[in-house]
Amino acid sequence: MSSKMFGVFFEDINFGADGGLYPELVKNRSFEFPEALTGWHEILSFGSKGIDMPKGELGVHTEEPLNSTNPHYLRVRVYEPGYGFFKTSFRGMGLASGPEYRFSALVRSTGPRALRVSITNAGGREVGSGKLAGFDGQWKKFETVIRMSATEARGQLELFVDERGTLDLDMVSLFPVDTWKHRPNGLRKDLAQLLYDMHPGFLRFPGGCIVEGRELATRYRWKTTVGDIAQRLTIINRWNNEFEQRPATDYFQSFGLGFYEYFQLFRRATKPQDQSRTPS
Repeated sequence: MSSKMFGVFFEDINFGADGGLYPELVKNRSFEFPEALTGWHEILSFGSKGIDMPKGELGVHTEEPLNSTNPHYLRVRVYEPGYGFFKTSFRGMGLASGPEYRFSALVRSTGPRALRVSITNAGGREVGSGKLAGFDGQWKKFETVIRMSATEARGQLELFVDERGTLDLDMVSLFPVDTWKHRPNGLRKDLAQLLYDMHPGFLRFPGGCIVEGRELATRYRWKTTVGDIAQRLTIINRWNNEFEQRPATDYFQSFGLGFYEYFQLFRRATKPQDQSRTPS
């Protein structure tokens, strides 16, 4: 049998792409889920009498968005310094002690000039921290690198604003610095290496039934999966509620792993003798 008949079939099912091979740790990073605050929550504070004292509020807006493809963004209104909110993702963020993670966001502000970042473990103890600063009234990308002090299977991202005013956030990301082959917006190193070590003769993507979508309006369109990741169109994953016995109603496709990234993987992972015929 020809060696080219042995290969890999990849489909974004069981969180195989977002939450798997594509190592973005922030789910709903661009607030484009139908329930736009899915996974985002306030950190409640309590006064001397044990009554919840809101220091601010979260809301999703569309006025003057980052772009028309992803028109929603998070507006953080801060009434009292120290207002915080947190993000849960993929049943908990899997983080390792030692490797670095890049926290980034597109931000604009009418007041607050900084955002504190805290990564906590399941018990609430901080295991990593960072800070973004220098905001103004225009959308700009800010980032900081965070090193974890402990390995945590169910970490949580917490964000705090220490000045009154309004802060807008979009494309909030926590991403490993060390990706496979050191590519920006790259693949999870250990999983991609497993595919590479198999030396497949071919790589079939993006799957079978997933291309159909649940309906015509949400079918797979490869042209919306390339280019600037902030311009890629988020859609519902057809495996979101395909199985009544185990629905995953928060399952969407960000397309951070799009056709371009699939081609990069194919070129690197397939057998050297086959690469003369693979895309560049």
